[in-house]
Amino acid sequence: MKHFRAPKESLKDIDPEAIGSLISTSSDIALVLDLEGVIYDLAFGNDEWSSEWYGKWLGQAMIDTVTIESRSKIESLLADARAKMPPRWRQVNHPSSWGADVPVSYTALMIGETGPIVACGRELWSTSLLQQRLVNAQQSMERHYSKLRHVEARYRLLFQVTTEAILVLDANSWKVVEANPAAEHLLGGDIDALQNQTFVDVLDETSRGEAIAYFNSVRATGRSDDVRTKLKGGGGTVMLSSSLFRQDNASLILLRLKAPASAAQPAAPPAASSNLLNVIEKSPDALVITDAASRIVSCNPAFLDLVQLANAALAIGQPFENWLGRPGVDLNVLVVNLRQHGSVRLYPTVLRSDYGTAVNVEISAVAVDQGVELHFGYMIRNVDQRPRGDSPAVGQGMQRSVHQLTELVGRVPLKELVRETVDEIERLCIEAALELTGDNRASAAELLGLSRQSLYVKLRRYGLADASSDGEPTD
Repeated sequence: MKHFRAPKESLKDIDPEAIGSLISTSSDIALVLDLEGVIYDLAFGNDEWSSEWYGKWLGQAMIDTVTIESRSKIESLLADARAKMPPRWRQVNHPSSWGADVPVSYTALMIGETGPIVACGRELWSTSLLQQRLVNAQQSMERHYSKLRHVEARYRLLFQVTTEAILVLDANSWKVVEANPAAEHLLGGDIDALQNQTFVDVLDETSRGEAIAYFNSVRATGRSDDVRTKLKGGGGTVMLSSSLFRQDNASLILLRLKAPASAAQPAAPPAASSNLLNVIEKSPDALVITDAASRIVSCNPAFLDLVQLANAALAIGQPFENWLGRPGVDLNVLVVNLRQHGSVRLYPTVLRSDYGTAVNVEISAVAVDQGVELHFGYMIRNVDQRPRGDSPAVGQGMQRSVHQLTELVGRVPLKELVRETVDEIERLCIEAALELTGDNRASAAELLGLSRQSLYVKLRRYGLADASSDGEPTD
């Protein structure tokens, strides 16, 4: 540490007020102590600290303002100051009402022969927070890297042991980036040799033009229908199936090679299954199949017409909720009921297109557990053009209620009529929501945009709560 060259000359005219301002300004905490270490004056550079500690510390021994493990440091700090030892910085912790200890680094100096002792502190709170954030960020990165390593290990294992020939191609040059052992066996070359050539080089010359057009289509749309092609050198015929994905700002093609089914083992489904698939494809009602995460696995042309999509590839893999009713409400109600009851009938909602148009629909749905993964099937019917005929039960109740209320005009003030009308509509809406959700109150509350507690209050108010449960929460 470098001290002033001649402090007696350069600082001789500074008065105590200026010295006090200088110390309090240059320190986060400045304490003036007697030789016993009792605080009889102090200053803070932070208003929050001043309101927290000023009244508590004044008149207290400095050693009583720190945590237990810091008391020995305060004793050493004051002993060095009384012995006029060269100043040293020591970090101590002050307890606070905020729940966390506040770290402060102090140095102390005795003025004159009989005191006082001046202790100057620098807060380390900001540094501590930054250090903690750094530690948290490092731990988060380690967890992320560990997760990525596990995913890569599983991918590598699956890639190596699968019996299906799989290649990863560069989408622009069609060069082979990766190939699994099954692809090496099918194409009759080692992996190193495959990675040094484009995929079209392993095809028969008569099939290369069709393969190039196929890859261009995949690059433009993301996927394409399977295509049959021939391998060179009499390697036989294979079916190409592709998907486009991005990695490290590059477009890649995941290519699967499948040998076509032999004549002795036809790949066509049985007649009954084939007829059923034809009916689904040509059905005027929309059909959507999703996985357990509600992402579309399959859909028929009627669904594409309703949401105005050009082809199924634009829907497959996307969340069904992108086109269904109110986000976060309708699909959640359907899925909850499917998981609990296995099926839903005639659920009314709205189907939205990518262009902002909407159609009123009714949905019947079923949950199918295939043993490996749960799937949901949704049958969607457009009811915009349905003949109205008789009103439903709720509508009839509404008509009767309105008729009864209009008969009270002139006998009951308008304010009371309006209040009764609102109550009646609210009760009918709650009854309709309970009917739509199969008396599932949690789903009904979400459908109505109410909290569950608010719904229970209204159920008791209108006498709709079950006597057995006395209106208590039930799901």
